[in-house]
Amino acid sequence: MDVGTSGGGLVPEPYVGMEFDSEDAARKFYTDYARQVGFVVRVMQRRRSGIDGRTLARRLGCNKQGFSPNQPGKFGPEKKPRPSAREGCKATILVKMEKSGKWVVTRFVKDHNHPLVVTANGFSTEGDKDRKIEELTMELEHQDQRCAAYREKLLRFMHNVEAETEELSGKIQAIVENVRKVESEMQKHSFRR
Repeated sequence: MDVGTSGGGLVPEPYVGMEFDSEDAARKFYTDYARQVGFVVRVMQRRRSGIDGRTLARRLGCNKQGFSPNQPGKFGPEKKPRPSAREGCKATILVKMEKSGKWVVTRFVKDHNHPLVVTANGFSTEGDKDRKIEELTMELEHQDQRCAAYREKLLRFMHNVEAETEELSGKIQAIVENVRKVESEMQKHSFRR
């Protein structure tokens, strides 16, 4: 079956055995299907060939698949826990490349455990879009603060290194002067003998 979605018509429901000419065609199809049905696609897994690194299989699913652990990061300050968008949804599609070069749907789970909202732009409501922008803005501000803190630490470190270098340079200069004095004294003694 030649699956085309560029005509603006309805996207058919995927089924096991459905074929695509490429991985990109399969991904575009599932993304278009998801938009039509009312969810957003998340790329979940990829299996590659151990020989040449080619992608052999790809799993795509609903962006509400799984659960977010909200664990504090190992680096940097703890993050403020945010409500997770993931709800343990099982909706997924698995496409594998066959020997013929075609990409074939080998698994399709249709059912979602959350409401689906069909919109033109892929966002449930204008509020979702604004909320996402607000989240990203806050994350950007947080990253800017971290960068400023790291910059300040780096400048302090460089200042400390500079101060230590000056102190060490002074000590080395004093040692060099003492060595010269000792050498001079030794030469005076050797001339007297």
